Amino acid sequence: MTARSVVVLDYGSGNLRSAQRALERVGAEVEVTADADKALAADGLVVPGVGAFEACMSGLRKIGGERIIAERVSGRRPVLGVCVGMQILFAHGVEFGVDTMGCGQWPGAVTRLDAPVIPHMGWNVVQAAPGSVLFKGLSADTRFYFVHSYAAQRWEGSAEAMLTWATHQVPFLAAVEDGPLSATQFHPEKSGDAGAAVLHNWIEGL
Repeated sequence: MTARSVVVLDYGSGNLRSAQRALERVGAEVEVTADADKALAADGLVVPGVGAFEACMSGLRKIGGERIIAERVSGRRPVLGVCVGMQILFAHGVEFGVDTMGCGQWPGAVTRLDAPVIPHMGWNVVQAAPGSVLFKGLSADTRFYFVHSYAAQRWEGSAEAMLTWATHQVPFLAAVEDGPLSATQFHPEKSGDAGAAVLHNWIEGL
């Protein structure tokens, strides 16, 4: 089978090279670029993200990233958001009292975890959605690497979406699979063989 083409969207945020290496490890043909035409033409688009919601949205808007995501989703073309790249898919994020508009692909807000230890950093299990494609073949005790202080803690989107939850004092969304749009709050590229399996499963579905 011909290798699937994947663009890692370069908008100034995220572990771009580690994401590239992780995707190449599972057989994808990967390019890191901000070029809209290439991002629209690829079999899959990965939207990484680290740091603050507001800064990520600012960088994304500078390259028209929210329009690229919207166009791909409307055309049923797969998109995978990672960490803050998942968070910015929601309608807005609230950090340090600042409410920032997100991409609006999903309704609802990303808010601070109500936990005594912040950030949530390290390895954690997840409760995979029944029928999940991303977590196919992985056992319930599989752990993934998280580092975040904010998350989506409620789901107000499509009832058909497959929701995977995790807990750090409070439940939060660890992954969403909603038609062509998928996302993980954890870092697959930092999650060893477990993360590679998730990326492989996503690539298989392209």
